Amino acid sequence: MKKTRILLLTNRDSDNVGDQIIEASVISLLKTVATNLRLDEDSFEISSRAAGIISKKYLKTGDESLLLSARKAISNADLLIFGGAPLFNYKYQSFYRRTIRTVELAQEYGVPTLFSSIGVEPYSEDDPRSQALKKALNLPVVRQITTRDDLQSVLKYVEGSQISTSLVADPAVFADRVFEKVGELPASFAKQGVPTIGLVVTRGGIFADNSIDFSERDQQDLWLGVIKLLEERGYGYRLFTTGHFTDEIFLDSLVRQHGVPGKNVTFAVNSPDELIHELRKCTAVIAYRLHASITSFALGTPSVGLSWNFKVTEFYKEVGYAERAISPDEWNPRSIVSAVEAALNGGVEKDDNYLYTVYATLFAGVKGVLSPNEPVEPYSLDEVVEALPRSSKTPLREYRAKVQRKLRRSYDFYANQTKAHNVVAKKARVLPRVQRVQQRMKRMLRKVVA
Repeated sequence: MKKTRILLLTNRDSDNVGDQIIEASVISLLKTVATNLRLDEDSFEISSRAAGIISKKYLKTGDESLLLSARKAISNADLLIFGGAPLFNYKYQSFYRRTIRTVELAQEYGVPTLFSSIGVEPYSEDDPRSQALKKALNLPVVRQITTRDDLQSVLKYVEGSQISTSLVADPAVFADRVFEKVGELPASFAKQGVPTIGLVVTRGGIFADNSIDFSERDQQDLWLGVIKLLEERGYGYRLFTTGHFTDEIFLDSLVRQHGVPGKNVTFAVNSPDELIHELRKCTAVIAYRLHASITSFALGTPSVGLSWNFKVTEFYKEVGYAERAISPDEWNPRSIVSAVEAALNGGVEKDDNYLYTVYATLFAGVKGVLSPNEPVEPYSLDEVVEALPRSSKTPLREYRAKVQRKLRRSYDFYANQTKAHNVVAKKARVLPRVQRVQQRMKRMLRKVVA
């Protein structure tokens, strides 16, 4: 019997472990949808690939031979699903071009296409990149677009079409269930005594990319001020990243240049297991990276988000804690620590209707393509939570592949920095950090292999 094949595209190969948590969560949700639709494992297959299935080299050269792998994957699929990735980014990334070409190939092969809980950059009537994206999104194969942050832009992209749209939760709101047995703390560990605040840093250049006047030194000073105030108020703290090596380069500067004790820092977060393990240690979290906030929410850990992008603000608004998103004009230690103390006192309550949105829409989209005439109702939220397949610890082979990809990107970054910076002082400041991050990743890889 021919298998039903779903091609799932996510940011699975990103160094940002938040994207890997999304991938695992979407796969778990899709398997639950399949069970809900009475598709057994022998008749149903999910092929998970990187959303960048269209290579950068193709974008640069236009060489059609570079599309052979993408063509094969898409032509063999019965359904194409983009899951939980920021796919419409055009302002300072070229990802929108990959999305456009992927949808064009789906149209060429007649493969129905769903966008589930994706990140969206604001629609623009005047920007030709946004308009090129709009043209692709209105191709007949596109059946559904749901977003986690900007429904108004989605509505403008598909205005006049019959494409189903909705504002939904991020797949990672189910991370507590999907990773129920992953990243567990030893029985001897308990969140007792001194509360521990997790501090999730980001790369220095992210603010300029988002038109925020906040330098790398400003971020360093902010975290140092937050640490000082936390200590004065009797809190413990831990610094870590969600895995991107450029974030780790920034973290290195806090330790090497500003004396943050190494015992309070975790370097080289390379897998969902490791990030969730770090988050489980925290009584509360202060984060720049969105999926540190989302995963904390899933785990029931109060958090505040430092809003460098509207999507951070939107997430906190959607979960009912708009006051926990801190705008740049309030990025000072006193405001941030006061906000996390208020979050600690308020805890985390979850709206079942909000959590359910991502499953209900995904079920409707998949059913509409694969089983349109079947009289099957979607599971209730309780049934979804019970049925979700749980992820296991990252296998050694997969872990090694993650670290090796990260190392390759760090070497590319190092080479670009070497070429780009003619100023000796800047090279002397940045490049040693890159080398230290690489050394830590290599030590981690040797330790795991051993």
